[in-house]
Amino acid sequence: MTEETPMTAVADEIRVTEEDRLRADLYNFLGLLLATPPEQMLLEQTAVLSGDDGDLGTAINALAKLASLSKAATVESEFNKLFIGLGRGELLPYASYYLTGFLNEKPLAALRRDMAARGMTRGQNVYEPEDNIASLMEMMGALIVGRFGEPASLVDQKTFFNKHIGPWAGHFFSDLEAAKNSVLYASVGAVGRVFMEIESEGFRMSAE
Repeated sequence: MTEETPMTAVADEIRVTEEDRLRADLYNFLGLLLATPPEQMLLEQTAVLSGDDGDLGTAINALAKLASLSKAATVESEFNKLFIGLGRGELLPYASYYLTGFLNEKPLAALRRDMAARGMTRGQNVYEPEDNIASLMEMMGALIVGRFGEPASLVDQKTFFNKHIGPWAGHFFSDLEAAKNSVLYASVGAVGRVFMEIESEGFRMSAE
């Protein structure tokens, strides 16, 4: 989705906590599942995930169970119905659409300005708008661990999340959870919805 500057390995090792690595891993995982239909290997990797008895762990366990029962070809068909379709899919996973009702609006322009300020550029051969949910999950994960330079501070993470993700991603994941064509992706939606709730609350409680 995006091109990256080389990470600063020393800064990455020193400044990124294990908790933040796990947050970044979950953002990246959601980005992978939402960018393209998962291949069988990713489904098999998803099938062995396990969580605790909290809301997020329960959602992850449900996703793992469905992944263990899924075949790549079936999930590809599901993905296409949800996000591609004939002309358009069941859902339009873009910030501009969720926030304004139209594609390529002010939220996309604001995102592009913030991407440029952080050294992020759209990857070659990627043609869809940068404000799609998969790209934003990838960007957030990259900011946390410092794939665009040094790891972003909590304040910078909060600013990016509250501006580009928080206002709409939870709504999108709820829609994905309830979409008529969602089977495996209903569980993806549940994981994303709960994770966005946790992130929103964590940032709300963090120091200004």
